[in-house]
Amino acid sequence: MLKTVKTFIAVAIAIALAFALNPPAEKHRDKIKTTIAERSQIERVLGIGHLTSFVSQYHSLGVASYTTVSDKIASVGVFGMVFVLD
Repeated sequence: MLKTVKTFIAVAIAIALAFALNPPAEKHRDKIKTTIAERSQIERVLGIGHLTSFVSQYHSLGVASYTTVSDKIASVGVFGMVFVLD
């Protein structure tokens, strides 16, 4: 019984943290800009990262979020971290 209660409390805390730390749209866009600029100097000079982040659409699932560009997932965010996909 005590083990079940502890597990329930741990899961509830994890879910609450996920909601609280869900990255906003601006954090996704900033990460997309910097990641594209780091990958290629030409893309940095041409501003491809700015363009990509501008056209990206933000989607929140409450505990996680993601952005799409042309119906493809560009970035995924959870617990305050954002990961840009290739």
